[in-house]
Amino acid sequence: MKVEPPTRTRASREVWLEAAYELFVTDGIEAVKIMPLAKKLNLTRTGFYWHFKDLSELHDAIIDIWQTRNTGIVIARCAAPAQSLCAALFNLIDCWIDNDLFDAPLDLAIRNWARSDARLQALVDRSDEDRLAAVKALFKRFGKTGDAAHYRALTVILTQTGYYSMHMSEPRLHRAIAGCHYVEIFAGEPPSQPEKDAFLDRHR
Repeated sequence: MKVEPPTRTRASREVWLEAAYELFVTDGIEAVKIMPLAKKLNLTRTGFYWHFKDLSELHDAIIDIWQTRNTGIVIARCAAPAQSLCAALFNLIDCWIDNDLFDAPLDLAIRNWARSDARLQALVDRSDEDRLAAVKALFKRFGKTGDAAHYRALTVILTQTGYYSMHMSEPRLHRAIAGCHYVEIFAGEPPSQPEKDAFLDRHR
């Protein structure tokens, strides 16, 4: 028979995971330890083991969040319905502007962690390949094939990575206006005025 832990040690798995996420993105994986988490939540370490077998399982849960929240959303946005190449690119560039779609601090923290973890680096490399393939597929849907699709997609990916790795900060609408110029560069053609208006309206 399963015995409930004492009330003061009980918190949901999501509470522990959110606390771990906050420590991770601000201080790195070295800060994600059981006692600091328990202290942050004013709980006992017993409560942690109610939800996680060990610290490694918590680390894996953070990686799962990253794969779903970041790689998953990039792939989904690339596959979203669109009537033109520019409209499809606007769907993707929403991720650069809307923090609820793409978690840039989490992506950067994962990449920093991967530098000292070969297993995670392999996952990051695979994720980057999946993201690149998704963006290439976007271009192919609208007639850009071969090297044209590859290098346009690579430029899109590297531009996004450059933005958050350089910790660039600007008002959301300014970023969206810049996004209109990027779409024209990536697509090699200007978006229509209705496409620009719809994109900007999403970020006002």
